[in-house]
Amino acid sequence: MSDVKKVVLAYSGGLDTSVIVKWLQETYDCEVVTFTADIGQGEEVEPARAKAQALGVKEVYIEDLREEFVRDYVYPMFRANTIYEGEYLLGTSIARPLIAKRLIEIANQTGADAISHGATGKGNDQVRFELGAYALKPGVKVIAPWREWDLTSREKLMAYCQQHDIPVDFTSQKKKSPYSMDANLLHISYEGGNLEDPWVEAEEDMWRWSVSPEAAPDTPTYVELTYDKGDIVAIDGQPMKPHDVLSRLNQLGGDNGIGRLDIVENRYVGMKSRGCYETPGGTIMLRAHRAIESITLDREEAHLKDELMPKYAEVIYNGYWWSPERRMLQAAIDETQKNVSGVVRMKLYKGSATVVGRKSEQSLFDESIATFEDDAGAYDQKDAEGFIKLNALRLRIAAGKGRQQD
Repeated sequence: MSDVKKVVLAYSGGLDTSVIVKWLQETYDCEVVTFTADIGQGEEVEPARAKAQALGVKEVYIEDLREEFVRDYVYPMFRANTIYEGEYLLGTSIARPLIAKRLIEIANQTGADAISHGATGKGNDQVRFELGAYALKPGVKVIAPWREWDLTSREKLMAYCQQHDIPVDFTSQKKKSPYSMDANLLHISYEGGNLEDPWVEAEEDMWRWSVSPEAAPDTPTYVELTYDKGDIVAIDGQPMKPHDVLSRLNQLGGDNGIGRLDIVENRYVGMKSRGCYETPGGTIMLRAHRAIESITLDREEAHLKDELMPKYAEVIYNGYWWSPERRMLQAAIDETQKNVSGVVRMKLYKGSATVVGRKSEQSLFDESIATFEDDAGAYDQKDAEGFIKLNALRLRIAAGKGRQQD
């Protein structure tokens, strides 16, 4: 007899999580509560309600979390110009702490004994979900079916559905993409299929959010992004909520062939994995944010922030959003953003997002000093001689001792 009476499952309504509902009911003899989050995956989530109810689920939670996702997770991450291993914009990673938080909140609300998810035992998501859950509810029980059951293939899952009368849309299943995909407002990812060979080029018809750069319009698109304290608050002068900003930039970027990425990354669990990503809006946001920082941040502040970023990215990638080190880094990052306000003009053209203008009332760019024309005494070039000699002092001393470099 299981000591688990009720479990909250992160439920997509797809094949895997539908099987998990029935498997939890049978294996643990428990009541299952389903939670489906709309974080901008681009698919209708309401049908998950009928699917869950058909499986005997009495408590079904379906929530629109798009605004919270972008405002409280994506925006704070982009204040740091966060990229993992020099390329990945962390689209999957940043969604997991929000889902983990809601799983725990619903578990507390419904009196559940455990939570469950459909992440496999090979990937990063199991780590992210569970680190978040334990950080927010230390004694929670986590059930990860992929680490327990023997349904290790698609054929076995389909057979389980037939055996237990789990409704499956067999027509759509036959047309199922060969890729393992994850989508939210920030990105869509593709893994598996022919991508498991890192030498094979991704097929053009795999991409869903963007046209190829070759097929993008022959005329550029210009867009102006207004920043307030490091966050985009308006596009072309029109105020927008964070999730609307990202949706609009996804559209503009996708239409211009921006945001495709093909990488081999190092998973936290130890293996290398090849993945393809589409992050059109995020690609634009990253370049625009660096542009507004370039005129509003002090040099040493900016350089130190860049040194912190790889650690911050690793913390998020590995699932430690709710950790003290992430909070510490976030406080430092947010402190730097107090004067990061202004407007950036971007040119979007055939796969490229180019900064073509930036302005701010907080700008530290002083044209009277930087000009190549007569600066009317704003900068005394003779001062540079002493500056250079002082900075060369240790080099001159070493050279005087015969310590010449090879």
